[in-house]
Amino acid sequence: MFDFDVDLFVIGAGSGGVRTARMCAQQGLRVMVAESQYLGGTCVNVGCVPKKLFVYASSFASEFHAAKGFGWQVGNPQFDWSTLRDNKNREIERLNGIYGNLLDNAGVELVKGWAKILGAHEVEVNGKTYSCGKILIATGGVPFVPNFPGSELAITSNDAFYLDQLPERILIVGGGYIAVEFAGIFNGLGVETHLLYRGPLFLRGFDEDIRNTLKEEIEKQGVKIHFSTDIEKIEAFDKNVSATLKNGEILEAGLVMYATGRRPNVDSLGLENTAIKTRDNGSIIVDDYFQTAEPSIYAIGDVIGRVELTPVAIAEGMALTKTLTTGVPAAVDYSNIPTAVFSQPNTASVGLTEQQARELHGDDLRIYRSRFRAMKETLGGGDGKVFMKLIVQATTDRVIGCHMVGEGAGEIIQGIAIAIKAGATKADFDTTIGIHPTAAEEFVTMREPG
Repeated sequence: MFDFDVDLFVIGAGSGGVRTARMCAQQGLRVMVAESQYLGGTCVNVGCVPKKLFVYASSFASEFHAAKGFGWQVGNPQFDWSTLRDNKNREIERLNGIYGNLLDNAGVELVKGWAKILGAHEVEVNGKTYSCGKILIATGGVPFVPNFPGSELAITSNDAFYLDQLPERILIVGGGYIAVEFAGIFNGLGVETHLLYRGPLFLRGFDEDIRNTLKEEIEKQGVKIHFSTDIEKIEAFDKNVSATLKNGEILEAGLVMYATGRRPNVDSLGLENTAIKTRDNGSIIVDDYFQTAEPSIYAIGDVIGRVELTPVAIAEGMALTKTLTTGVPAAVDYSNIPTAVFSQPNTASVGLTEQQARELHGDDLRIYRSRFRAMKETLGGGDGKVFMKLIVQATTDRVIGCHMVGEGAGEIIQGIAIAIKAGATKADFDTTIGIHPTAAEEFVTMREPG
């Protein structure tokens, strides 16, 4: 046997890479991790975690407004951006330290620097070459801004977490999770917010009712939406920017933020020195067990372009750990993965959309819908609506899709996802006693399709 420096060399210390490194090391493998930026990857540093903190911050404006109807005298609340930003930075630094300790405690050696693959069993970091029994690529993705006149003037979500100050007006371009979530964040923090998307409706891939309901609710809160158009050019003037749209409209703003997708982080990784194959967008092609066309090299997470969610990357890492440490190939079940958009109000889904269900089951469906004014709004003086939807296959009575727009949607759908994964029927839902008064009880009291 060739005496390698390490059994497994992991490139990228994000959620998937760290989990795989830790678990493999605890099973006795000699593991090394290389990271050129920050521990925890996108999710911890410029993704899920700081975004959720910002969502919390931005929701206080509506809470202060509602509090008056419940008897609270809140005066004139003032928001300080630098306090939020700096407190967030300290929390992220704390989490970075936790990730470092997790690796240390597991016996994983961390090397700081950009790793380049030299061959099937060699990686170079900071001019030093390491021989590796296996290599794992877990480098994630990076924000993508298309090239057009003035595109260099746009910021990305990465930049938005570290702004020196908030603009008075912002134009957010995109129609996915990040664009919709940041529209709610900036709007809630008092920034005049415009959301622009080239398609007719955002959140492509989500249930149509969810998309339309969220559009209505977001507009109620003051976000100005521009669909079916795109930016032709951006120009700078004074301390602001001017965006000329393809429909001829001109929008001026303090900032233009692009959230038009992410691309695999594979530049300068040395893939050309291997037999690895990639798709046109750069994502690495792997088999069901995350092995690339180079047998000694594996890849997981956003870089393989499957389901780009943190818990999915962790699940892939756990499956790969089993494969590498036991020799028994393990795959991931990608069906019925719950997901949430931390928009305001929240949106969450699990299972099939109505369109997907009809493509699979035709008219063998029963669709249940409910939309109602949230109880909190009655005294709070708001007009926010909760929307819930169940999709049931008629012949089996199985619930095959569940969707919600409303406060706490992510928390509620997480629980329902367990039931759907376990194959629960509508009868199971109907015989479950609800918790009253909650919005969630509506999911067990919907009786008539419609």
